[in-house]
Amino acid sequence: MHAKIRGVVAAVLLTTAAPPAFANVITDWDEKAVVAVTPMAALNGTSPYTAIRMLAMVHTAMFDAVNSIERRYQPYLVQLPADPTTSKDAAAAAAAATVLATIDDKTAGDMKRALVAYLGSIPDGPAKSDGIRLGESVAAKLLEERAHDGSSAPDAYRPRTSPGVYVPTAITLSSMWPDMKPFAMTAGSQFRPAPPVSLDSEDWARDYNEIKDYGGQNSTKRTGQQTETARFWINPLTGYQPFLRQLATAKQMDVVDSARFMALSVVGLNDAIIAVLDAKYQYNFWRPITAIRNGDIDGNPNTDRDATWQPIGPTPMHPEYPCSHCIQSGAVAGVVKAVLGTEDFPEVALTNPALPGVVHHFANVGAMTEEVANARIWAGFHYRFSTRIGTQMGFQIGDYVVKSVMQPVTLAGGR
Repeated sequence: MHAKIRGVVAAVLLTTAAPPAFANVITDWDEKAVVAVTPMAALNGTSPYTAIRMLAMVHTAMFDAVNSIERRYQPYLVQLPADPTTSKDAAAAAAAATVLATIDDKTAGDMKRALVAYLGSIPDGPAKSDGIRLGESVAAKLLEERAHDGSSAPDAYRPRTSPGVYVPTAITLSSMWPDMKPFAMTAGSQFRPAPPVSLDSEDWARDYNEIKDYGGQNSTKRTGQQTETARFWINPLTGYQPFLRQLATAKQMDVVDSARFMALSVVGLNDAIIAVLDAKYQYNFWRPITAIRNGDIDGNPNTDRDATWQPIGPTPMHPEYPCSHCIQSGAVAGVVKAVLGTEDFPEVALTNPALPGVVHHFANVGAMTEEVANARIWAGFHYRFSTRIGTQMGFQIGDYVVKSVMQPVTLAGGR
């Protein structure tokens, strides 16, 4: 039993609280996980991408736990012996809580209380206690597997400068992640794109001028709706989770299929982040705020300099190419299309706590990825060519993940 959760089994078996109404253990614990990792997504001295890594561990652990009971798919990592009567709800909840408890001591306490409350709705007996033990055991193996994956390696990014010349001193984000062990890809460079467009090309001048006109903080060409869209997607790091939960519910997925769908999606997100960081630090391409304030030195006569230009918000602290938000939306879209067999789905409504009352609706993956790409241009963070390449990479990675891990047992001979 994991040390952070020790004592939970005894407490749970004595609980007699009235059962709350939980529609699906996977989507319910995804909500709890998002709350738990939200502080990690903020810039609090660690990479915000660690939130997605944690979610990937939560969901792969939940999947392997419930799939050990009903063996319909190849395991992501491990398939442990389990009686068919073992409670899937208990197994998934215990797996998620065990992984989340490793964040810090406060979260460990929160997860212990959440698990006690959640499992209070399950009748006492072997099915429940076996499920708890199974979930904890699967989570322990997953945590051991990811313990030395390179996600916390030292940041050794070397700023490009010359002796005595000042450069901004803010720490870049996740410069070590290109070498992190992926969840499904073979390496961070597996989907590395071609270099960005040439600075003397018409493509560069066109995309430079588009973001200069539409992405500036004080743009007179950007419409009010475009500004709203830009702000809606400023920080969607865990914003895809409600989207995925709604789809799992709308498609009436059972516990095992929900676990697989959510796990595939978050694995796709995590590997997309690794892939985009590999490309970003490989090409080290300048951000719009740098390019536009230096438009007179790029060798292109069609790019005029704007000495005071700045985007809507603070530019993320890593190189520009390709677009990270775009590869994330593309990865989710690739998983959704590969799992559902179509780009269309029941309409999904998304909100953003930073924009009360604003609701965006989507009925297919193309609409979502297009909005995300436009949002990054209108926010002043990415060029059009970068959003296009990022989205394409994401689609490829999402499709690859679905076809590579957690395959139906009738279609795959092993992981």
